[in-house]
Amino acid sequence: MKRILVTGALGQIGSELVTKLRDIYGSSNVIATDIKELPGVKEQGPFEKLDVTDPQRMFDVAKEYNVDTVMHLAALLSATAEKMPKVAWDINMGGLVNALEVARELDLQFFTPSSIGAFGPSTPKDNTPQDTLQRPTTMYGVNKVSGELLCDYYYHRYGVDTRGVRYPGLISYVAPPGGGTTDYAVEIYYEAIKNKSYTSYIGEGTYMDMMYMPDALNAIVQLMEADADKLEHRNAFNISAISAAPEDFAKAIQKHIPEFSISYEVDPVRQKIADSWPNSIDSSAATKEWGFKADYDIDAMTKEMLEKIAEKVK
Repeated sequence: MKRILVTGALGQIGSELVTKLRDIYGSSNVIATDIKELPGVKEQGPFEKLDVTDPQRMFDVAKEYNVDTVMHLAALLSATAEKMPKVAWDINMGGLVNALEVARELDLQFFTPSSIGAFGPSTPKDNTPQDTLQRPTTMYGVNKVSGELLCDYYYHRYGVDTRGVRYPGLISYVAPPGGGTTDYAVEIYYEAIKNKSYTSYIGEGTYMDMMYMPDALNAIVQLMEADADKLEHRNAFNISAISAAPEDFAKAIQKHIPEFSISYEVDPVRQKIADSWPNSIDSSAATKEWGFKADYDIDAMTKEMLEKIAEKVK
């Protein structure tokens, strides 16, 4: 990777990934794009306003900046997608095929994230294998499975160097929650600092995989720099760091804020989504093929999250 186009650059992953990529490859070599524009964003490096459902605009931006890599992050997340399924299909799938076409036409390396949302109720719940049954029951999950297959197709049919990971819930103190089912695992830390209590919309005992954002960003760079000859799967690698339920986050927080308490008011829509996902997933293929390893467990992540959020909300 030398010059990288990032779509959805102002979202949960993109807002932090762009900074990391610019630190590694140089600010001028990472072109951030998004459908919205925030004050001051152009002062931080190249930025172009881009609607990913506009294929010609995407092609023109990629060609203008002579990029060699596309990292396609623009998407509606799980809970939002369930509220607007048709819009989610148009953005998530229409945007993806447009980005893949740009990569094919300009011979670019390509990354897009999948998700544990690609699994469904019939998928094995514990230690979910890399290759297994995928029958999701949400629009977001349908989008992700379709996207995994589409990326595989563009690799086998056109030779596009497509790569990707299946993200668990991502936890960060930088970007606000963006409509995902696992966002409670971000909100709980803010509420711990502000109010020393949290009401979870996900029920007690509901285990899902999670990952701290620094590990998630490192995984992208590591995968994209990996030797292509060693990649057997290429797309949709299982990766994870933490399998936890809401009460596990509460216990980790109580080590630092003993008076913290948690209660529950379950949101049926997001609970149904969570119940369809695995309790834990097997990341061994990613470890074997490109050396994936997470650095943060729940305790290390909790300590840093509480410190950083306390600084933000002063």
